[in-house]
Order: sequence, then structure tokens, then C-alpha cells
Amino acid sequence: MQRITSLARRACCWISPCTRCCRAGDMLMSECTLALSSRNARLLIFARGASDFGAFLNMVALATYVYWLSQSVVFVSVFLACRVAGGVFASLFGVIFFRRFIGRGPLAALDVFRALLLAPLLFLLPAHQLTILPFIAFGIGAANSLFAIGINSQLPTWIAHSQRVATNAWLTSAAATGAVFGSLVSGLLIAGGGFEAVLVANIVTYLIAACLILPLRALYSAAPAQRRPLSEEWRELTKGLRSSPVLAGMLLVTMLDTLGSAAHNVGFPVLSEYISPDVAKTVMGYLLAVWACGKFVGARVASRLLRNRGNQGMELLFLAGVALMSSAFILTFQQTELWIALLVVIWAGLGDGVAEVALISRAQREPDSLRLPLFSLLTLIQMAGFGVGMLLVGPFYVTWPPAKVIVLFHGLPLTAVLAVAIWLYCRRRTALLKIHQSRVL
Repeated sequence: MQRITSLARRACCWISPCTRCCRAGDMLMSECTLALSSRNARLLIFARGASDFGAFLNMVALATYVYWLSQSVVFVSVFLACRVAGGVFASLFGVIFFRRFIGRGPLAALDVFRALLLAPLLFLLPAHQLTILPFIAFGIGAANSLFAIGINSQLPTWIAHSQRVATNAWLTSAAATGAVFGSLVSGLLIAGGGFEAVLVANIVTYLIAACLILPLRALYSAAPAQRRPLSEEWRELTKGLRSSPVLAGMLLVTMLDTLGSAAHNVGFPVLSEYISPDVAKTVMGYLLAVWACGKFVGARVASRLLRNRGNQGMELLFLAGVALMSSAFILTFQQTELWIALLVVIWAGLGDGVAEVALISRAQREPDSLRLPLFSLLTLIQMAGFGVGMLLVGPFYVTWPPAKVIVLFHGLPLTAVLAVAIWLYCRRRTALLKIHQSRVL
């Protein structure tokens, strides 16, 4: 009798699924979605680490190679300027590109494109290489920016909502690790196998990143959005930022923060000379390595703190991270002892990691129609701000000591953070007063 009842229930569920079966099906679908999301997250993290390792490997190696070929600091500056210009160009037209080409294919193609850009340097004579290196720099800069825009804007397509903050944290950690190892390994490869070894390693790195991107599978189908003129895309983004003024304030803080980043990147060699002129390169390596460790830890801390937090929690943590980073960099550049500078710079990295994860996670909460132009604008701010900052800070280091330069340029984001925090406090207080008045009435 029980067997007949069980068979009847199964037949009934097959014809008209009962609540219990629907719940079981939903749970199974949820588990499958989370498993696919975790797999996608691992692929993205390793791909981002490999890509950033390659980006910093060729940035250091090619800048050194350009100087070796040209024996001119001016040509090195032109090379780096072309790289930044490529990033700015890509961020302006990233919206059009990813509205037309979506999914994993374009990201893998960007990695292959970067590998192909470097391939001619293995075959051309040095005399011919110098003329094409600025174009290679422009292409690599553009591909780097497009890759970052594509991953950040499309990540919600591949990663479940509950895993996005943790994935962003690991992506930030992978980027920091890849950047430091890329910078360090480039010198070892040049010393051991020459520039050809660096180029081969760089090409292989980009191809590995492409292979890691290709197995990605979307959690849901993302149909191409309706194509709109670029001016309309930016107009919609402006409307979205007006409706979310705190996010607009975060972008303002980010813009000023890039000026501070340019200042401390230019200032690291100068600070290293101040601390220990005899082993300045070693000192700079220690500072960068400890900063990267701090950023790694900061990303992990942000992953814990932002778990199950809303937009407001992400916004406040971003402001706290920027404040910690800028304050720590100001203190770092006041030091003349290496061990004290290392103790302080790790806090700068920690704040950097926290702020980056909070900003990216908050931006990914925006609707699909705004997310792509928002990340394009964010990349534009970072690339243009860093490029302008590199030009601005140079004259200051000629006349001012490093400590004063860092106080000036990292004081800008600190001032912006303070202004946004005061505005948030006044806004919250006004809202509470309105609620209190409505209850009284």
C-alpha cells in the first residue's frame, strides 16, 4: 500500500509538481549555480593574476628595453605616455566595444591580441623595433584597460550575488600579487636570458590567461543590449550618478586618489635614496613587496567586512580605506629608517586593498545598463588621473622634499573623504529630523 501511495505521489508530481519537489528542484538549481559560480571565480582569479603579471612584466621590461635601444629618457617618456594614451582611448570607447561584443570571447581575444603585439619584437632587427614600440605601447595600454573594464562590468554574469564580494577581493589580491611578481621577475629574466626571454615569457603568460578565460560559463544568458550613441550612454550615466550622489562622491575621491598614487609611485625611488643611497633599489623592492602584502591582506579583510553588507556599508568602507591609505603614505614618506617605513607602508597597502574591493563591489550593484559605462568612466578617471599626476608631480620633486610632495597630493583625497563624510553625516541627520517631525505630526 505504501509503495502504491509513493508511486501515485511521484506520478502526481510528474504531472503537476508539488511544493516539496519544486523546493528540491530550486535547491538543486541553486547548488549547481553556486558550483558553476565558484568554478568561474577560480578561473577569473587565475586569469587576472596571469594578466596583471604579464602587464607589469612588459611594463618594466619594455621601458628598460626602450632605454637600452634609444639611450634616451625622452623616448622612454614617450613610450610610457603612449601606453597611458592607449588606456585613456580604450576607456572612452569601452562602452561601444562591450555593447557590441559580450562574453568571454572578447576577453580571451584581448589576451591573444597582447601576445601578438609583442611577437614582432622577437623577429625584427633592433633598428626597426624602435619605430614600432610606441604603437605597441598604445595597443597594450588599450588592451589592458579594455580587459579590466570587461572583467569588472561582466563579473555579475559569471559570479553569483553571494560570491561577488569574495571574488572581487581575490581578484584584487591576484592583481597585487601579479604586479609585484611581474616587476621582480622581469629583472631576473633580463639578467638571466636577456630581453628575448622576457618577451617569450610575456607572450606565454597572455596565452595562459586567454586559455583560463575560455572555459567561463555564464550563469544566465546576457543578450546584447540595444546599441545607443556614446553621448546617450554618458547622459544615462550622468542621470544615474545624480540619483546616487554618494557613488559620484566615490568617483571624485578616486580621481584625487590617482594623483596621490602618481605622487608616491614617482616618489618611491626618491624615498629609497633618502633611506639608504647605497642600496636604493633593494629598499624600493622591500617597500613595494610589503605594500603588496598589505594590499593582499586588505582585500581579504574587505571580503570579511563586506559580507552581507548593503550599499551604505560598502561606501563607508571605501572612504575608510582611502583615508587609511593616504594617511599611511604620508607617514611613510616622513621616515628615514627602513624598518619604520615598512611598518607604515603595509597599512597603506591594507587601505588600498579595502578601498578597491569596496569600490568595485559597490559599482557592480548598479543596473546592467549603467554598469558598463560606470566602469569605463572609472577606468578613464584612473588612467587619465595617473597620467596627469605623473606629469604634475615631477616639478614638485625638483624643488620640494618628498615628504611635502606626498602631504600635498595625498592630502587631496583625504580632504575629499572628509567632505563626503561630512555631507553623509548632514544628510543622515536631516533624514532623521524629517522622520522625527513626521512622527510628532
